[in-house]
Amino acid sequence: MTRIFSGIKPTGHLTLGNYLGAVRRWVETDQHRTEALFSIVDLHALTVDHDPARVRRLSRQAASLLLAAGLDPAVCTVFVQSHVDEHTRLAYVLECTATDGEMRRMIQYREKEAQERARGRSVRLSLLTYPALMAADILAYGTDEVPVGDDQTQHVELTRDLAVRFNQRYGHTFVVPRAVLPEVGARVMNLQEPGSKMGKSDDAGPGIVYLLDEPDVIRKKVMRAVTDSGREVEYDREAKPGVANLLDILAGCTGKEPSVLAEGYDSYGVLKKDTAEAVVEALRPLRRRHAELCTDPGYVDGVLRAGAERARGLARPRVDAAYRAIGLLPAG
Repeated sequence: MTRIFSGIKPTGHLTLGNYLGAVRRWVETDQHRTEALFSIVDLHALTVDHDPARVRRLSRQAASLLLAAGLDPAVCTVFVQSHVDEHTRLAYVLECTATDGEMRRMIQYREKEAQERARGRSVRLSLLTYPALMAADILAYGTDEVPVGDDQTQHVELTRDLAVRFNQRYGHTFVVPRAVLPEVGARVMNLQEPGSKMGKSDDAGPGIVYLLDEPDVIRKKVMRAVTDSGREVEYDREAKPGVANLLDILAGCTGKEPSVLAEGYDSYGVLKKDTAEAVVEALRPLRRRHAELCTDPGYVDGVLRAGAERARGLARPRVDAAYRAIGLLPAG
């Protein structure tokens, strides 16, 4: 049986993009087809300025939403990254395997470092080194597959390089993982900026549908979505990115092909209305289950506690082996 690992960072409220692009696939497919671990990677949220209370709040909310979406703790492992010390233990070993040049070539570091430099500020050291922690997240579990978006494939490639290098220098210790990209169409774009991904954000952006938005708020955001010149409803991501995004969202909620859906519309208004209602209905059971979980925080705590214990049991033998292989004296 293969093993997969994927994580979600608690730096903002989860969005429709997170759900259609990743979480739903975890729920419907990944947790059932193989041994799967899903983590709230809270340590990664510390690489930028943050409010400690907000990180804690968003971590709990993310865990509750993953469970509300349908991750079953009897089938998969759901846990918080910082609850399993093996992540940070292995991260330092991988920092000792990586090079400065590899870290500085990471696109996200280069972009954020340039932004901060332009403002006369510097970035935290952890932003430079966090790809080693991300590699540790993956390698600690003998992960075979890493479901990621295309913006994270560079980090998985680095993880592969570090695993191969460590194995060659110190003896075979790590499984070399591979990235698994979502099917085309799972990428949800910002409703107001269809050239940008609908990612988590610190503000209540009008182009971002959050999983906990009220139905009327969802309808308002979708009805105000940016469309394109002309009146023809066509699925063309290059020529009509706004319309294509609406069709992708509708397809994601209904299971139909976006190009086929386009044939049934002759106006943007009707497309927006149907898309809004499809999103509301798709999120209705998740919102209902989340409300139930909020009344029973002890259940969520128990799931995370059991998940961390299970994850620790899987990770510790491999991390201990990495310590021995690289030359560290075992504890008595």
